[in-house]
Amino acid sequence: MLGDGNKEIIVLDTSAFIAGFEPLSIKNLQYSVPAVRNELIPNTLPRIRFEAAVDEGKLRIKTPTEEIIRKIRIYSKKSGDLRFLSEADEQVLALALELRNQGHRPRIITDDYSIQNVANQIKIKFASLTTFGIRYRFHWMLYCPACHYKYPADHRAKRCRICETELKRKPIRKKSV
Repeated sequence: MLGDGNKEIIVLDTSAFIAGFEPLSIKNLQYSVPAVRNELIPNTLPRIRFEAAVDEGKLRIKTPTEEIIRKIRIYSKKSGDLRFLSEADEQVLALALELRNQGHRPRIITDDYSIQNVANQIKIKFASLTTFGIRYRFHWMLYCPACHYKYPADHRAKRCRICETELKRKPIRKKSV
């Protein structure tokens, strides 16, 4: 068992460390993923906070299963957030889902709107540090601002295949959080 199932478990994204979250200052069990460490620049305050919390045993590093990561990709593809999630983002969401499936109550600490959008979709709590957080769950579409050609939300190319303009996204549906 990873921790007390009745107590909220904190799952930390890269943005939490960048925003100044101090893992040593709270009592809750805290987790993060290896890819978050990789996103933090060595010898910076966010990376030092991360490493100190790991060294003190306050922050546990866990890699979620590939099966759960695949589920996260399906959910994020459905919402249109897949192309905006880094490997660390996918791992953070997958770890939170894995912990919930084990009977825990995870809360992701992140300022990343795509993480929040997917977390809301799969009913995992989240908290922001420097932003207000999302008020709506969006379903996205991609479009070319030059020729107005539309693409599905999971389209992986970054440029329009017709005119080579960089694609943008806009919400096609929103639901209150």
